[in-house]
Amino acid sequence: MPKLKTKKGVAKRFKLSKKGKIRYASCGKKHLLSSKTTKRLRGLRRLKTLKGKKGVKYLKRMLPYA
Repeated sequence: MPKLKTKKGVAKRFKLSKKGKIRYASCGKKHLLSSKTTKRLRGLRRLKTLKGKKGVKYLKRMLPYA
């Protein structure tokens, strides 16, 4: 069986945790930051965990060796 290709766009945006959960950075941190509150920006710093089994299954197929 041939090697499976990793979807590079997905590999750049998502990471797998040690327990197999999918982590991603939240959007809204690139520009127009002065209009956003400090509390809101602090919340955007943390990595989020993807919820929903269907999305996790789909992304794990795109990251075969992660």
